Amino acid sequence: MTHIVHPILLCGGSGTRLWPLSRKSYPKQFAKLMGAYSLFQSSAERMIGQGFAPPVLLTGSDFRFVVTEQLAAVEISPAEILIEPEGKNTAPAILAAALSLAERAPEALMLVAPSDHVIPDAEAFRSAVQAATPAAQAGQLVTFGIHPDRAETGYGWLEINGALAEELDATPQPLKRFVEKPDKPTAEAMLADGQHLWNAGIFLFSVKAIIAAFETHAPEMLMQVRTALEEAEKDLGFTRLAPDAWAQVDNISIDYAVMEKADNLSVMPYSGAWSDLGGWDAVWRESGPDEAGVVTSNSATAIDCHDTLLRAEDPRQHLVGIGLQDIIAVAMPDAVLVAHKDRAQDVKEAVAALKKKGAAQAETLPRDYRPWGWFESLVSGSRFQVKRIVVHPGAALSLQSHHHRSEHWIVVEGTAKVTIGEDVQLVSENQSVYIPLGTVHRMENPGKIPMVLIEVQTGSYVGEDDIIRYEDVYARGQGAKG
Repeated sequence: MTHIVHPILLCGGSGTRLWPLSRKSYPKQFAKLMGAYSLFQSSAERMIGQGFAPPVLLTGSDFRFVVTEQLAAVEISPAEILIEPEGKNTAPAILAAALSLAERAPEALMLVAPSDHVIPDAEAFRSAVQAATPAAQAGQLVTFGIHPDRAETGYGWLEINGALAEELDATPQPLKRFVEKPDKPTAEAMLADGQHLWNAGIFLFSVKAIIAAFETHAPEMLMQVRTALEEAEKDLGFTRLAPDAWAQVDNISIDYAVMEKADNLSVMPYSGAWSDLGGWDAVWRESGPDEAGVVTSNSATAIDCHDTLLRAEDPRQHLVGIGLQDIIAVAMPDAVLVAHKDRAQDVKEAVAALKKKGAAQAETLPRDYRPWGWFESLVSGSRFQVKRIVVHPGAALSLQSHHHRSEHWIVVEGTAKVTIGEDVQLVSENQSVYIPLGTVHRMENPGKIPMVLIEVQTGSYVGEDDIIRYEDVYARGQGAKG
C-alpha cells in the first residue's frame, strides 16, 4: 500500500568542510557538486512522485529566493517555505514544520531530510520510505540507517537492538541507541559486529508522534516554537517565524532534544549508496575516481597523479597538477585550497584562521546571489569597482539611489529597461547609460533571456550598504543589498 508522505527539506545550513566552494553566503546544498543539479535540487527531486506530497522547506532569509529559483528550474512547487530568523539546529526547525503541517494535515506522516546528501538511487530510497511508513503510522519515530562499508569516524552510528533482519532493507528494526562519532578502533568494531548502521540524519514519523515527543521531552521548546509560528508573518509566499520567540529557542539537534530520550524508536536500514558529502574526501570518493584514483573537473588537468582531486570552478582558470599523491586541490577565483586527502576534515580550521584574519574569503563568495539574479566584482580600488551583473528574465532591481557613488551601465547581452529619474528607456547590447550620484534609478529585464551588463562604479565609497531603497518587488528593507 502506498502512503502519502510529506517531505520536509532542511536547507538553511552553512557548513565549512567544503570550503572554498561552500561558504556561509552560499552553502554546499545550492552548489552543483555532483552533476547538472545542485544537491538541494536533487534532494527535492528524490521526494517527488507517487506517494509524496509537495515539499515543505526550512531555510534562512538569505536563501529564500535561491530555493524558489532552484525549485522552479526543476519544476517543483513547494507546499510551504518557512523562514528561520536564525539557525537553531534541527530540533526547532523540525518542530516548526510539524506544527505548521498539523494545522492542515494533522494525520500526516513527515519525512525529514537534509538537502545536501547524495543518494544516487532515488527509486530505492523511495521504496525504503514506503517500507517504513507502517511503523511511522503506528507511532514509531523512525530514523534511517545506512549499511556501512567502512569504519567511518566522521559519522554518528546507530546500534540495532538485535541482529539485522535477513533481508536488510525489508522492515524497520528496533533501535537500541545512538552512538557518537567514534574513534577508529570503535568504528572498526562496530563495522565487524553487524549490529550498527551509519546515522543518516533522515527521519520518518507522524505529526502527532513527533509533537507528542516534544511535549514529553522538550515542552519549553514546544511552547516557544508554537509562539514563533503563531506570530509568524506572511511575506511574498514565505512564512517568517517570529524572531523574538525564535531567539528564545535552544540551539540543539533533534537527536539530543528528543530522539535519544524517546522509547518508541525504530531504524529503517538502507543498503543503497549514500553520502553526506561531509568533506572533499567524500566528494573525491563519490565522483568516481579513474583507474589512477584521480578526479578532475573540466577546468583541471592531472599529469602523473594518483588518488587526487583537482577541481577549478571558474572556466577562466585552469588547474594543473603534476606528480601529486593523495592531494585535494580546489581553485576558486578568490581562494585556493591545497590539502592532503587525510586532512579533509580539517578544512574548517582554515575557515577559522581566515575569519580571525578578517578575510572576506572565509564566508563570502565573490559571486553574490540576489532574488533578481547575481553579480560579481571583476576589479575594485579605493574609489571604483567594476561588476558583472546578470538579471533574470522578468526580474527587476529595486528603485534606489546612492549617497557616495555614480554608475555607468554597459549592456553586453539582452536588453535592459532602465529608469533614471523621470526617464525610462530600453538599452540594448553595446549601448550604455550614466547614472549620476544621488539619482533615483532602476534596471529591469523585460526580455525572455538573461540580461548581462557591466557596471562601473566611481565615488568615495562603493560598499553594498550604500543604498536608499524606494520600491522593491521583493519587499526588502533599507540597506538590504541589491
